[in-house]
Amino acid sequence: MKRLSQFAIAACLLLSSAAVWAANDTPVGTWRQIDDVTGKPKSIIQITEDNGQLQGKVQQILISDDGPNPVCKKCDGDRKDQPIQGMTIMWGVSKDGDVWDGGKILDPKSGTVYKVKLTLSDGGQKLDVHGYVGFALLGRSQIWERVQ
Repeated sequence: MKRLSQFAIAACLLLSSAAVWAANDTPVGTWRQIDDVTGKPKSIIQITEDNGQLQGKVQQILISDDGPNPVCKKCDGDRKDQPIQGMTIMWGVSKDGDVWDGGKILDPKSGTVYKVKLTLSDGGQKLDVHGYVGFALLGRSQIWERVQ
């Protein structure tokens, strides 16, 4: 009986660690956006998957030069003058080998939409978010940290 209990505990630990590993093998989850200029946390982004495509939505603004409820002043179309909190800022991203790309990301501060490429690192705890126009070699990156 004692052996069976030990086996059950070992199996539960193995399965729970496999679930954590699998969850960290994808950008799906909650992320702390770190500003690439200041190095400070800027917002909390929730990345979800729908039909194999990722999208990211701003859940919370942590730092803003435009007060506690900033709007997208420089955005075009439906996003113009809309609250940034709750806004979908990344869409259409699909898995391509070890990276996710093919989608777009919006910089609400400038209103610019970039192509985006996502790469996980540090065992899935960090996400390199690379926005670019034209070639992926050009552009800028931010490192986002997974929120547990």
